[in-house]
Amino acid sequence: MTNSFPDSEKYGLTNQLRRASVSVPSNISESCSRKSNKDFGRFLEIAIGSLYEIETQSLNLHLN
Repeated sequence: MTNSFPDSEKYGLTNQLRRASVSVPSNISESCSRKSNKDFGRFLEIAIGSLYEIETQSLNLHLN
């Protein structure tokens, strides 16, 4: 998807979206290794935050 971005967004937004999209499964995976429910939940919250970041950036891209 990021390959079709305009040149003005190729580095900033593309990089952020790619990092956030890698962060989601990474944090879910890391949450599975945690011993306590509190740690498990914390990593899932981080993954959800990254999903919201992706959603917001995608909406902003379509609005511009």
